[in-house]
Amino acid sequence: MNTTDPQIVLGTMDFGTRVNPDRAFAILDSFVAAGGVWLDTANCYSFWADPSGVGGASERVIGAWLRARPGARDAVRIATKVRQNPLVPHSWPESAEGLSARAVHAGVEESLERLGVDHVDLLWAHAEDRTVPLEETVGAFGELVAKGVALRVGAANHAAWRVERARALARERRVEPWTALQLRHSLLQPRPLAPVAEAGHRMLTAEDLDLARSEGLAVWSYTSLMWGSYERADKPLPHTYDHPGTTRVLAVLDDVAGELAATRNQVVLAWLMKQGIDPIVGASRVEQIEQALAARRVRLDDEHLTRFAEAR
Repeated sequence: MNTTDPQIVLGTMDFGTRVNPDRAFAILDSFVAAGGVWLDTANCYSFWADPSGVGGASERVIGAWLRARPGARDAVRIATKVRQNPLVPHSWPESAEGLSARAVHAGVEESLERLGVDHVDLLWAHAEDRTVPLEETVGAFGELVAKGVALRVGAANHAAWRVERARALARERRVEPWTALQLRHSLLQPRPLAPVAEAGHRMLTAEDLDLARSEGLAVWSYTSLMWGSYERADKPLPHTYDHPGTTRVLAVLDDVAGELAATRNQVVLAWLMKQGIDPIVGASRVEQIEQALAARRVRLDDEHLTRFAEAR
């Protein structure tokens, strides 16, 4: 995996829809003031919550914040994604953009316009598109890096073998390969082989981590805090998490949180970072991102990791 210290990434999915621009600005200001660097968005955020039926709201809010904060672009790194934005309003997945060269270039051009920037620091392929030859997608991402439009590229919600195949194709073509993975991961795990209810989500597997560690890839986790379910009684866990391992892990989580004078969420984030994973954290209020960033001071040791592993 990458050798840089893991960082908490600000997830901005709800900006401009469930989180109004004023509140989003306050969250962004607080995040940067506390030393946060990475913002994670996507061109499709959040079409399902937007009356327009298409994405773009999150990127527009970030773009407005950058315009209102001279110098902010130098303080943050921006990651966005192509693949999934409906090309026809309220028509997903039927009209979801794919990963053809044309779709990738068009998607990025529109993202840059909404963000008001000339490049993004990391561009993700948001999901697989098996209707398009992988060579075509790899070539398109490579062209964007060569043009300086994306500084790095990565794959979200892709099978490990597809990522490695894409990396081999990039080497053959002498273009920039995917060097980052983004998948769903948290301390609690659903029942083995239980399907994920959320459309498009792909769980991090041991194989993904093995690939990342052997190839020096960055790993970002989403749904890191399970929609608030670790701490909020009004956010019950999905039924797929109803198994004995969940009960055992939560008991250990409470013990460790007590020992370290930390919250459940902070211990979960520290657990992810201890493994070299960059957790994405969404926030709808300033205090939520402040609490999350305090996890950087929570120090887990190998004995804590062992206790969690044995509980699972």
